[in-house]
Amino acid sequence: ELTQSVLKRIIRQVGLECAAQGQSLSETLVAFMVKAVVLDPRNDCNMDRTLTENDMQDLIQLCVTRLLDTSNPSLSTIKMQVYFDMNYANRDELLSEQERVLEGKLAPVVRSITESGPHVQEEMENMYQKIVTYVLLRSGLGSPTDIEAVREVTAALQSVFPQTEMITFISLNKRDKEQQLKDLAMLVTGIRLYNKQCQRGGSCIDDLPGILSEAIPSATRTLDERLNSCQLLAHRYTALLEAMQEEPQRFSRLRFLKLKEALFNVRQYEAFLCILQSNAITSAQEVESLDVQFEAAMMVLKNTVQDRTSIESGEVFPLFMELSKLWTGFQDEMLLLSFLTNMADNLQQFLEIQSELFPEEMLASLLEGVTVKSDAERIKETMGIRVNVSDLTNQEWLFPETTDNFDQLLIQYHGFCAYSIGVKGITLPGNPAIGILKHKEKYYVFSSKEAAYIFAEDPDKFIQLNIEKAKKYAELIQLLELHHQFEYLVPHAQARKASRSSMKPPLKRESGTQTDTHILPPTIVRSYEWNEWELRRKAIKLANLRRMLTHSMQTDLSHMRRENFTQVYLPKDAGTQTKRDNSSNVPKPQIFLQGLRGGSSPTTHMVAVDLTRPLDET
Repeated sequence: ELTQSVLKRIIRQVGLECAAQGQSLSETLVAFMVKAVVLDPRNDCNMDRTLTENDMQDLIQLCVTRLLDTSNPSLSTIKMQVYFDMNYANRDELLSEQERVLEGKLAPVVRSITESGPHVQEEMENMYQKIVTYVLLRSGLGSPTDIEAVREVTAALQSVFPQTEMITFISLNKRDKEQQLKDLAMLVTGIRLYNKQCQRGGSCIDDLPGILSEAIPSATRTLDERLNSCQLLAHRYTALLEAMQEEPQRFSRLRFLKLKEALFNVRQYEAFLCILQSNAITSAQEVESLDVQFEAAMMVLKNTVQDRTSIESGEVFPLFMELSKLWTGFQDEMLLLSFLTNMADNLQQFLEIQSELFPEEMLASLLEGVTVKSDAERIKETMGIRVNVSDLTNQEWLFPETTDNFDQLLIQYHGFCAYSIGVKGITLPGNPAIGILKHKEKYYVFSSKEAAYIFAEDPDKFIQLNIEKAKKYAELIQLLELHHQFEYLVPHAQARKASRSSMKPPLKRESGTQTDTHILPPTIVRSYEWNEWELRRKAIKLANLRRMLTHSMQTDLSHMRRENFTQVYLPKDAGTQTKRDNSSNVPKPQIFLQGLRGGSSPTTHMVAVDLTRPLDET
């Protein structure tokens, strides 16, 4: 069984072996490839039993072989998918990340301004210079090392925030200081932009509207050219694959070429380019709107200021801040355009394998006698042909004229024909006008009426065929958006795409209306009485109450009654001992022998001396 610890070990080992072969690969790519190899039924990886050491080594070698096979378009496609998933961010994500990075860079400067409390004049001047630096960094209009930019910012800041205001600024709390710093940065930016427009400075400020008006159309043209070239490749590969299935003998040599993998590669590249192109179009619209707003705001500001020597701050400050906000919008679009351009340039590397495997001369010779149809031509051929609902009464079909939000339905398989993927292994564009099949709350399109009929007879069977095809070609999981079947395999689970809610057509609905009985709040007086006799009874009762008195008395038992308390000592622990220890002692015998060593006489005379104490002395 492929447990988490075993999986980590395999991924680490595969990464090390690839690095030893000169290929440094990301852990995300290696993890995806390991799971893709396990999924592929052709590798016969049985995960129901415990993996032996040999099984693990075989799996590692399979993964290393796949990852080092640079001639396989499938590897390029998976690398492309992992790269896009790890690096792409939509507008909101990118701008919020940029704001977070900017706040992080400015944090030390902000902290040094808001947390210090200068008292002497020199410290005040140092803090003022820090505020100038903050304003310059926040606006992004020049560098703190540029003397001209620093001079402009200082002059603009002194006009709205002279050094005499520093005492008031110091007395604010930390949050108010931070807010005032942001407001000052916007005011100074607006003043500098106005001065630039009036040709009174602003030499270090780039003409962002002019730059964007040239850069965005150029980037859009580049994306269109790349999109057209990859679509042409996709149309050619599709035509060759169809011809190979119709005449296998004539195109027998195509079986050894990785045409399907190449088709999936250009289709994935096309999908990513379409996302970038959509973002570029959105940026173009935003810049156009910003241009109009900026010109209008500048005109209002000029008419307000004119040649007046003094003007109310409440009248002109909001206009300066509006200019600053619009300029920030231009800066955001520059960032987004740079990001899109870099993404598009980096995606190019994953398409280089196409020219290596299928040079133009080779493709031209293979396509002799083969009709190449574009996606638009295929859809045009099937326009006017639609499913007859009476032929398939057990299925629900949706058509443009009978379905609300028809263009916004979340079509399965990225809009490709649901029948052709599993049966033919080809990604043919589906035509929604033929009819959209609704099966288990999911929507499917088809490239022809016949394909729709065959699929509708047993949808679950063909859906399973598509899943099996994705197991063989792991790049199809992301291309066909099969994240719900393979959530554990797709990097980051494609949370952004999964979060998109499907637009369900409101074909049938129940509705009801109800009118409130009492619209106004109730005004019932509960104390009202219509019966005058009842009123009389209440009046008598109130009159009697006036003469009522409350009496109290004491008795002998209640007189001087108080609470009594008694306190006793709790029994204490006591002990009695009756047994007594006693002992007696007898004298220790002490007897000494004298004369054992002999003496001068030849005869030994031994005398016994008894020194034992008497018993009564002990």
